Amino acid sequence: EVRRMLACVDRRAIVGRRDYAILLLLVTYGLRANEVANLTLDDIDWKRERLSVPQRKAGHWSAYPLASVVGEAIIDYLKNGRPETTDRHVFFRTMAPRKPICSAAISSAAAKYLGQAGVQVHRPGSHTLRHTCVQRLIDAEFSLKTVGDYVGHRSAQSTEIYTKVALTALREVAMGNGEAL
Repeated sequence: EVRRMLACVDRRAIVGRRDYAILLLLVTYGLRANEVANLTLDDIDWKRERLSVPQRKAGHWSAYPLASVVGEAIIDYLKNGRPETTDRHVFFRTMAPRKPICSAAISSAAAKYLGQAGVQVHRPGSHTLRHTCVQRLIDAEFSLKTVGDYVGHRSAQSTEIYTKVALTALREVAMGNGEAL
């Protein structure tokens, strides 16, 4: 479903270049829309291939290795889409006024591409991609502590919310209905 959603993005257009990079940040790192909106050029260390997210909800910062696919998408947008400005934010609106993009626009873009891809979810938006990231980590059997640290949770209870699907599948295995997995 993620590949199908990403395939809906027209990367020949400026808005597509921007949205593709944003979607990759959301699904790869499980970032919140406001964390992507607040990213600045200073948060990307190209030499060390590192992405810093300084303004997390829990009041701390996180650093991630910069995945090549994410880095390439950001570079494509920076070179072929981002307006010339002294403002250090990474992502901007494509229509006037050329201001940094807001978190609501990021969530709307995610909902738009999820819809175009035919992905049926209760409330489509940027948080859907955060859930996808967390679910992938849980499916890969990372500990809840590791997953929580990765997505910037303050407490284990916050991460446990994302395990509902996994717990349902585990219950089915425990009840002897292993073919559900």
